[in-house]
Amino acid sequence: MPEENAFPTRAEAGKLISRPPDPRINGGASDSVKVRDLAELFPAIERRPPVHTSGGPFRRSTSRRLDRLRRRLPVMLEEEAVYGHGFLFLPVVVGAGAACWFALPQTPAFWPYFLLLCDCAIFVIASRYRSGTTHLLPLALTLFLAGMMLAQFETWRRSTVILDTPVTTELAGVVERREIDAQGRWRYIVRIARTSNPEVRRPPQRVSLLSRSRHEPAKTGETISGRARISPPSGPALPGLNDFAFSSYFDGIGAVGFFYGAPKKQAAAHSTRGWIADVETRLFDLRSAIATRIRETVPGDPGAFAAAIVTDERRAISEDTTEALRLSGLAHIVAISGLNMALAAGIFFVGVRTVLSVFTGFAQAYPVKKIAALGALMMATAYYLISGFGVSAERAYIMMAIMLVAVLFDRPSISLRNVALSALTIIAMSPSEILGPSFQMSFAATAALVAGYALWKHRAEGRDPEPLPFRHPLVTPVLTSWNFAAGIFVTSLIGGISTAMFSVEHFHRIATYGLAANLAAMPIISFVVMPAGLAGMLLMPFGLDAPFMKLMGLGLEWVIAIANHVAAWGGDVGTGRQHPWFLTVSTAGFLLLTLLRTRLRLIGLPLMMTALLLSWHERSMPLPDILISEDGTTVAVLDGEGVAINRARPPDFIYDQWKRALLLGDPTKPEMSPSREKPPDDKPPGEKANERRELAPAELETAKSQMKRAPAGRFTCEQKAWCAARTGKGIVIAVEDSRYAGAACDAANLVIAPRARFDQCRSGAPMINGATLRKAGAMEIFLNGATDVRRWQIRAAMAGEDRPWSRHRHYDWRSRGFDRSLPEPVRQMISDTGG
Repeated sequence: MPEENAFPTRAEAGKLISRPPDPRINGGASDSVKVRDLAELFPAIERRPPVHTSGGPFRRSTSRRLDRLRRRLPVMLEEEAVYGHGFLFLPVVVGAGAACWFALPQTPAFWPYFLLLCDCAIFVIASRYRSGTTHLLPLALTLFLAGMMLAQFETWRRSTVILDTPVTTELAGVVERREIDAQGRWRYIVRIARTSNPEVRRPPQRVSLLSRSRHEPAKTGETISGRARISPPSGPALPGLNDFAFSSYFDGIGAVGFFYGAPKKQAAAHSTRGWIADVETRLFDLRSAIATRIRETVPGDPGAFAAAIVTDERRAISEDTTEALRLSGLAHIVAISGLNMALAAGIFFVGVRTVLSVFTGFAQAYPVKKIAALGALMMATAYYLISGFGVSAERAYIMMAIMLVAVLFDRPSISLRNVALSALTIIAMSPSEILGPSFQMSFAATAALVAGYALWKHRAEGRDPEPLPFRHPLVTPVLTSWNFAAGIFVTSLIGGISTAMFSVEHFHRIATYGLAANLAAMPIISFVVMPAGLAGMLLMPFGLDAPFMKLMGLGLEWVIAIANHVAAWGGDVGTGRQHPWFLTVSTAGFLLLTLLRTRLRLIGLPLMMTALLLSWHERSMPLPDILISEDGTTVAVLDGEGVAINRARPPDFIYDQWKRALLLGDPTKPEMSPSREKPPDDKPPGEKANERRELAPAELETAKSQMKRAPAGRFTCEQKAWCAARTGKGIVIAVEDSRYAGAACDAANLVIAPRARFDQCRSGAPMINGATLRKAGAMEIFLNGATDVRRWQIRAAMAGEDRPWSRHRHYDWRSRGFDRSLPEPVRQMISDTGG
């Protein structure tokens, strides 16, 4: 007879697991053994005496660990299923499908994927009562394909026409939105009605136009006209960086530009817009009026900051303050995000509940908590309506609405399930948002905070309450203050760590002192700024808002002072451009660490370590030798000593991205040649002003000899004509005046001529002209230490791309067709690097 405490063998354990359900246990549930039964069984199996096997102690130990993991894996998976954590991965899989669809270089055929989705959905419905991988894998594939279809439907729904080439034209249109900046300049979102002189053959529907001239601002709904310079949205400044055309496409903006002079108001044409558009116009008028009133009540940056928090009009904040907020890690306060919406709704919820609780009879007769939640939901809705329908405000409102509705239905308001439901809703409405840093950082911080809160609550459930000394009336205030400070510290720490990888990926920097700035600023935001702003907004219809708005401005003045002080510490650390798989791998590890409950979440740690290794590997890769902007007007040559650039004042928008992505220093400015007494553009008497004379052979020979004498490590330039620099293996020439393109081909190993009308040099030197750059985008060229062109390699930002948001690059307004072809030498050098 076996001993009473003998451990069961593997065969006996199998019989116990597969025993039929007992109707006396768990109501005769279909599961043969519940999670706690398995949890009690498997530790007993693990305590069996060790089996002596050959191979040494290390091999036996590894074998036992793997065997233990193999036995515990079903238990952990079952526990995750019991707690409903499978639902948390629904938005992850759907979002992955949408992200994959957007990341493809070519738009795939719709119908094969749609039919595959239908087949998978039918199989999932038919096998819904099955368990294991036979059900999970088809379900995951169905959700992934659903995300791809959602992305395609949004692309069809937007159908934004993006301008194909920069043009100066007379345009007229209706003002849909407007916003003032810190210099008093107005930016208008204009729905184009007509263009002329010249007429744009493929006009965008909406453009964003800046008016630098002082004028009486046009109101929303008015028609304005004027001569304007409009250009397509910028593409990536380097391969792998942000494509601004993508976000513009899904925002409905087909071009950006500026007015020459002040725009003129015109008589409004008959409007065919519906009532929804009229309601939108009234809301934007109300938003603009509120922002103007706040800025008039509180002058300067504090007033602009307050208006940004209330209405999301951020352009009025000065560049210095914006930069200080960014360097100190406080820029997230400016946008209407989850923090602002949560504080506003939370303060309103707590305030209403506290006031109603004073009336004891009312509080006992009616559900005060639900009334307060309903009032907070109405307040959050009003906040969203005057926020300008920004992406971050929309996401924050949906998340807050779901949490408040959960209170109305007696469900937990703060849970990962509500976060997942919010993410799923936003992905279903706007799948393109999943690729933006705002979506990623917002949900990463929210998920990490909710998971951290749940972990802390779970750890504290089994503990005894504080001992008597900590409940003493004299100790309680100190303990409360300590808990509050510790809560802010932990919240800021979790938020900073959870969003660090997205900051590294999108902005190539980390604000190392962001924790200190948030610790100092968040109490002011929570106890001064948001309560005063909420009270001021509630009293604004009665004209009693001024004292509260001034108090809000005073609090924001303190926040700006904190930002300037922390920014002066210099804690902005550049991380550089990351490996293409860095964000995917690190996000997968983060999601496993955050969304899982059992030790399975530890699988995320190796993934995070792998992401760090990928980041280190990218930093160890050699830098390119030559950088070319997408318009060809800015060229940089990199060597071991520094960066030489061809422009005395390089555009900040381009070079700042190069600097952050490649961790470059300040560039060496070009050496300008003395101006000529008679520049080539001078016209002889009687020659038409719109014609340019041909250059004399002597002028070309002089220019050619000067190009060949270009110094190393620095550009030498002939003003408005050409620039040349010598690298270790040849001469690079950037040509501004196309008449010098032929001479440059004879003198250089590489010619960048955006205005040249030919795309190949007779000398065999590679020619990169404007047409090539418009199709291929910004370029990085690796010379690989060789003078042989066949060993050079090019990485182009947009080569091989043919998506709706990049198709305008291939449009030819002369032939009214699309042409994706590249010159053969350039195409070959791009193909050698995979594009």
